[in-house]
Amino acid sequence: MLSTKHWLRQYPSLGISGQLKTSAEDFQVTETLGYEPTGEGEHIYLWVEKIGLNTAYLAEQIAKFTKLPLRNVTYAGRKDKHALTNQWFSVHLPGKGEFDWNTFEEPGAKVLHAVRHNKKLRTGVLKGNYFNITLRNLTSVKNIEQRLQIIASQGVPNYYGAQRFGDTRYDDRGGNLVLAEKMINGESIRNRNKRSMAISALRSWFFNENIHTRLKQDNLTNALAGDVMQLAGSNSFFCAIHIDEDTINRLDERDIYTTGPLWGIGELASQLVTLQQENSTAEQNSSITQLLESLGLKQERRALRLFPQQMSWTLKNSDLNLQFSLPAGCFATSVIREIIDVNQEILEHP
Repeated sequence: MLSTKHWLRQYPSLGISGQLKTSAEDFQVTETLGYEPTGEGEHIYLWVEKIGLNTAYLAEQIAKFTKLPLRNVTYAGRKDKHALTNQWFSVHLPGKGEFDWNTFEEPGAKVLHAVRHNKKLRTGVLKGNYFNITLRNLTSVKNIEQRLQIIASQGVPNYYGAQRFGDTRYDDRGGNLVLAEKMINGESIRNRNKRSMAISALRSWFFNENIHTRLKQDNLTNALAGDVMQLAGSNSFFCAIHIDEDTINRLDERDIYTTGPLWGIGELASQLVTLQQENSTAEQNSSITQLLESLGLKQERRALRLFPQQMSWTLKNSDLNLQFSLPAGCFATSVIREIIDVNQEILEHP
């Protein structure tokens, strides 16, 4: 039984609860692509505003409108269904053909801009996301600004958020983890999309377990001998055998980040204390690691800590408005869980 409720927080609970997503407009997400489309090429990049729609469904509707195969329509990342989001899609259209995007009609979606580019928009090729979130009906605002200041300076655990695991309001496993458990027990999942989401949820769950273990041992914010460090803004890594003053300074300056394993085939890049700890977590979850290896996934790394950028907030009565940016693949809900206890969301997960 793969639970998600036991994962520790970095900071003590303030005992404040509130509501998330009382309306879709309370959870706004804007993608940051990180580069400018060239204006020419075989791919049409679409800047789309959507509300009440999930990303995969909207991609299907764009494919129907263009009368192109679904594989010709891509996006960098999935966005919440119950949110107001602005994100990029791309349509592969060789030649000089064009579409009148003003005639694209899908309730809850609008093409704001279309521009050509010479490369396909691929999953994960995204600099990050900017969030504008309103938490409503807080039971208290005592000490909340102090907590926000601490988060802005010291960050939060880089947990995968609840969206990765499916709806966890009624079952703390979430639908994707239920499917993952079936795979662990030898059942096959024929639906490709559901299978992919189950595998992703399982790998993410194991990563979160590694964060939980370091929090439990009170060493998430400290570098350990043998930690694998990620260079800021890149996918380059190195193993720090000795944690010297220079390493500590680079961590403090956020030039490098400690990482944890995204499990797969191959040797762990960590050594010494960190290798021992990561192997111990793997041994305790051998059915998961063995399955991930059998699926052909490769060992990768992910930063253990998350630092919101451009963070600002406004308190008005019992409502808190938060604005911040996160790197691609990181979850705003992992920031929120360190601020308040979220009551049942008014809207369902996608």
